[in-house]
Amino acid sequence: MISVVTKPSVVIEDYKGVIDDSLFDEIHELAQKLRDVRVCHVNATSYGGGVAEILQKEIPLAKSLDLKFDWKTISAYPAFFDVTKKIHNALQGNPLTISDKEWQVYSSCNIDQIKQINPSDYDVFFIHDPQPAEIINCIGKNGAKWVWRCHIDTSEPNQKVADYFLKFLDMYDASIFTMADYVLKGMDKNIFIIPPAIDALSEKNRLMNRKEAKKIVERFGVDTTRPIATQVSRFDPWKDPIGVVESYKIAKAKVPNLQLVMIGSMADDDPEGEQIFKEVKRHASGDKDIFLLSNQDGVHDLEVNAFQTYSDVIMQKSTKEGFGLTVSEALWKETPVIGGNVGGIPTQIEDGKTGFLVNSKEECAEKIVYLIQNKDIAHEMGKKGREVVRQNFLLPRLLRDELKVIEQLTKD
Repeated sequence: MISVVTKPSVVIEDYKGVIDDSLFDEIHELAQKLRDVRVCHVNATSYGGGVAEILQKEIPLAKSLDLKFDWKTISAYPAFFDVTKKIHNALQGNPLTISDKEWQVYSSCNIDQIKQINPSDYDVFFIHDPQPAEIINCIGKNGAKWVWRCHIDTSEPNQKVADYFLKFLDMYDASIFTMADYVLKGMDKNIFIIPPAIDALSEKNRLMNRKEAKKIVERFGVDTTRPIATQVSRFDPWKDPIGVVESYKIAKAKVPNLQLVMIGSMADDDPEGEQIFKEVKRHASGDKDIFLLSNQDGVHDLEVNAFQTYSDVIMQKSTKEGFGLTVSEALWKETPVIGGNVGGIPTQIEDGKTGFLVNSKEECAEKIVYLIQNKDIAHEMGKKGREVVRQNFLLPRLLRDELKVIEQLTKD
């Protein structure tokens, strides 16, 4: 297990004037009560994907309030992440089978983590997603309070795989899901519903003027005088990257100068990413107006910000989606979003008002064309979307919600 060192990128005072004063005051009041509670967040990786991105910002924000928050990631070999990717897909409904040998790989890695963590060092653990979920079964509660935080869509899981986890999820003192629909059947003890959030003040989400964004976008060969549709997400089958390419091709028949940018991050705990990237590349071959980019091409937070700011349309055409942070990221920049009508995306997009929800590549293509041809409406949608994000999906609200969980678990 590796302790992650986070930079003090944002302090709570920086959010004064961004969030409502009532939320600002509530956070300070909770922090004062919980200043002596030692909290440890545990997840699979320190970069790549929404969980790591949230923790990179939330831990420094908590520390700016003098809260005792730490963050650790598990250390594991590639075979473990091969298995946990299968588990992830199964919990989202894939009917695949996990073999006894694969379960042994999973359990043995969780057992290995206990050699590097002393439960008595902390009062509360937040264990994120399936990868480290069995640690509690290996180490025991040892007087601490344990919270399992599930970020994925478990509304229709592969029940055989879900049953494996239910054996020890009952040991947790509480569980957090993004939506009520995601709560695993059989779990009914201390369930909290808390959606994720973005850091509005980070390099990825700070206000960027279009002139700065234009220069950055042009570095990657994209023509800024022509329409741009962009999807930012992992190269993952649940994000429907092939469907995104197909939607673009249909839309291009009506908007011949349309360009498509697909940006993904290659993460330690996602062995499928490289394979899916190659499949998308093959599907897009021969079209000079399709740009496939990743962190390996120098696309990091600043560059993502530029593309989300400058694009005419942002897509998140997922077929399964725990939440989809990129939706809130784009809306915060007043860019309209076309999202798959699944999971946590409809909680962020009000169809026809802050963007569009779609169920097929044909619908997606239709909305791409509509937004490009109706720029005034698109701009108004983006403005409304930003306010929705300000009210509901910014980092201080997430921290407040988790502090309330800690308060409830430690009040005795």
